[in-house]
Amino acid sequence: MFIKATRLTLAAALLGATTLGAFADGFTPEAPECIAPANPGGGWDFTCRQVGKSLQDLGLLEKTMQVVNLAGGGGGVAFAEVVNKRSDDNDLIVAASSATATRLAQGAYPGNTMDQVRWLSSVGADYGVIAVAANSPISDLPTLLNMIKTDPTKVSVAGGSAVGGWDHLKVLIAANAFGVEDVRTVKYIAFDGGGEAVTQLLAGSVQAFTGDISEAKGFVDSGDIKVIAVLSPERLDGAFASFPTAREQGVDAIGANWRGFYAPGGMSDAAYDAWVSKIGALYASEEWQQIMANNGLAPLDLQGAAFQAFVADSVAQIQQISKEIGIIR
Repeated sequence: MFIKATRLTLAAALLGATTLGAFADGFTPEAPECIAPANPGGGWDFTCRQVGKSLQDLGLLEKTMQVVNLAGGGGGVAFAEVVNKRSDDNDLIVAASSATATRLAQGAYPGNTMDQVRWLSSVGADYGVIAVAANSPISDLPTLLNMIKTDPTKVSVAGGSAVGGWDHLKVLIAANAFGVEDVRTVKYIAFDGGGEAVTQLLAGSVQAFTGDISEAKGFVDSGDIKVIAVLSPERLDGAFASFPTAREQGVDAIGANWRGFYAPGGMSDAAYDAWVSKIGALYASEEWQQIMANNGLAPLDLQGAAFQAFVADSVAQIQQISKEIGIIR
């Protein structure tokens, strides 16, 4: 059931939908802002900054989007800020991902549910990776997982989500597929963002990193880390073609992290429709398709009600997975 549910999540994450072709009239953000619910360097930060820049480059925003990093609680601090203090802000969007759905599914944002915000659009899906420092003696995924299976106390894996979050679940998916009987023994260390997790990896505080390919790419390019497994069905193209999949190493583990945005629950319909249209037009552009290719993002084209339904399905599926591995009851 565990692997089957994971595959269902992946299958849903790779379904496409048509973009909205026309802008919604009647609303233009006066001071566009994107909250990245983590410190600089991680996937949420990438999503805010890259989408903000591209929206302006394409003329979809008249003014520069301000990016605010608001880390804490695996996205919970940002979620609470939006729900409690900025619920009617028409200029605000917030980066979200499978990590957001995971925390909501597990009740990790106390008193908050997905229905308190409005879900805007997706901008792609980011495959999970497991990596080690460039100078690590560990050269492949089975070696790492065998070390964990033999003595889990000697191996720490760092990620940019909270305990029980999506980065944590990815390494548990791999451990489960490898035959680790009790995945709760896997030693996971949580940090506020992938950048901070990689910093600890390079410092030697942990032995491995679990994250997404977009946040790992810069560290691979700089020669700091080496990717020992991508959690994709087959090898990716282009700059990522040299990274082995978990599956080709005999570990049948797949994990795709969708990326997108939510908005305050009290955002006006006119503002909501405008943001949905702008992000939909961005996704359909040749410029964004090239950015996706350069950063290892897989297709995921959902806007408005379709994205809202997709997130609801994601939350339900992650609740099932989390119960199966004992994260929640």
